[in-house]
Amino acid sequence: MNLTLNESEFDLRSFADLPLRPELQAVVAELGYTEPSPIQAESIPTLVEGRDLLGQAATGTGKTAAFALPMLQRWAEQRPERNRGDAPFGLVLAPTRELALQVSEAVTRYGAGLGARVLTVYGGAPVGPQWKSLQQGVDVVVATPGRAIDLMNRGALKLDALEVVVLDEADEMLDMGFVEDIETLLDATPDTRQAVLFSATMPRRIETLAQKYLREPVTVRIRRAEVAEGEAPKVRQAAYLVQRTHTTAALGRVLEAERPKAAIVFCRTRLDVDAVTETLTGRGLRAEALHGGMDQEHRTRVVERLRSGRTELLVATDVAARGLDIDLLTHVVNHDVPQSSEAYVHRIGRVGRAGREGVAITLVPPSKIYALRAVERLTGQPIEFAPVPTAADLREARLERTRASLVEQLTGEPAADGVRAMIEGLATEFDPVDVAAAAVRLLSAAAGSPDDDEDIPVVTAPRGGARTGTVRDPRSRGGAAGTRPPKAGTTRLFVNAGRASGVRPQDIVGALANESNLSGRDIGAIQIHERHALVEIPEHAADEVLRSLRGGTTLKGRRANVRRDRGLVGSGAGRPQRD
Repeated sequence: MNLTLNESEFDLRSFADLPLRPELQAVVAELGYTEPSPIQAESIPTLVEGRDLLGQAATGTGKTAAFALPMLQRWAEQRPERNRGDAPFGLVLAPTRELALQVSEAVTRYGAGLGARVLTVYGGAPVGPQWKSLQQGVDVVVATPGRAIDLMNRGALKLDALEVVVLDEADEMLDMGFVEDIETLLDATPDTRQAVLFSATMPRRIETLAQKYLREPVTVRIRRAEVAEGEAPKVRQAAYLVQRTHTTAALGRVLEAERPKAAIVFCRTRLDVDAVTETLTGRGLRAEALHGGMDQEHRTRVVERLRSGRTELLVATDVAARGLDIDLLTHVVNHDVPQSSEAYVHRIGRVGRAGREGVAITLVPPSKIYALRAVERLTGQPIEFAPVPTAADLREARLERTRASLVEQLTGEPAADGVRAMIEGLATEFDPVDVAAAAVRLLSAAAGSPDDDEDIPVVTAPRGGARTGTVRDPRSRGGAAGTRPPKAGTTRLFVNAGRASGVRPQDIVGALANESNLSGRDIGAIQIHERHALVEIPEHAADEVLRSLRGGTTLKGRRANVRRDRGLVGSGAGRPQRD
């Protein structure tokens, strides 16, 4: 059965009408849920019946509750027949440790009244405690794919009695190179298990995966409700062409010129979020970071400050921002070009609602122009290229803001604070215009306006927007025959496993993304040799990645050590010679 419905097509019942046990109804009421969202209203009855389901809905529509509540309902019904030491009843796969922890927290909260035992397993954490918890028995496991396979290969995670398997944010997992890990795990589950796949976007490869592993699934696609004529989203899309090394500096200038009232700035990694937030606050912009390294209470406070206008910019990873639905956003900003056109469309759908105007801004390195052209083909709308503001542009903008503030002061009620008397005294010694100019300069210095004397190099888009020569898709990372120096701003890691161990580029992408804070998009060129591999990652992320991988990682079921490549200079000492 296929359902493609608008939000407005639902006559939403109350949660009390859904087939959920009193314990689940109680926690739902305690959390303040009254009416289910469209994806919840359609999914929960279907999943309680045991049907497979393929679901698509936008961010902030409650997909976690849509699969967690029926899973707990079915577990509670079968609990008398299961022993405490049995294999897990449910397995939820998530693309990152941050999302896995977030989902686990929600499942734990929903199942508290039932006594459900929930365990989160992910790379970068010691295996021992996770193994021990599995041996003691758990009911629901929330895992990243790489660590799930590691524990399965060790015999700790048993999937032979699994009743429910959920792929959460499936599009993100496929983008990160986890497709083979997912297939390995699904192949290890019983044919009788219920399979559930949820995704914010639905590219063809998701549908292919569903056709292979879901049995006669109910397909539910929830589209945003259509708005009345004259209230359609109005989004101005702008792109700034800039060399990658100048991206963050250019972003600061663009946002200072735009001065959004409420914006989300999307970054790829937690490290990028912190670096971008520091740069923006250094320019006097009110920016706050949001990523999986923060506890839920802090995350809630940050989002509330954006909603209340106490901060202007929320700098977040894509996964951390999923689930946020802020109606008053004026801008969505892509610090990096999104991995797919669907992801771009998904992001900009957050602005320009209810007839309000919104702005979508993307910083684009020359190598990614082709990705924006793909977006234009998908949406049928042009994306305007604009020049990065120059130092002169910023000085003019700051002076104009100062002028507006002065006019506001001059037209208001005069304050009896002694300032006027001080100025009158200075005017007897100096030209009043010189006094005013000095005051404005002091005001600018006190505000901490950054020194923008140097302009960012101008990058000219090739004719027609396409790159000249061969365009290399960054997802194609096959091993090159030669070994070249890493790109500027990146460093190279040495992995002591290669073709002889059956290692492929996607195996390395999955391992690094699963056990560190990198996403698959951060990982650059990968060269696979006979007995080792070389992989490029951002220089600023190298130390944290190596800390996360202390003790090695798992590739093709075997431990592999990862370190900085010591053969970048000279004869290649410290690693095997080129094959």
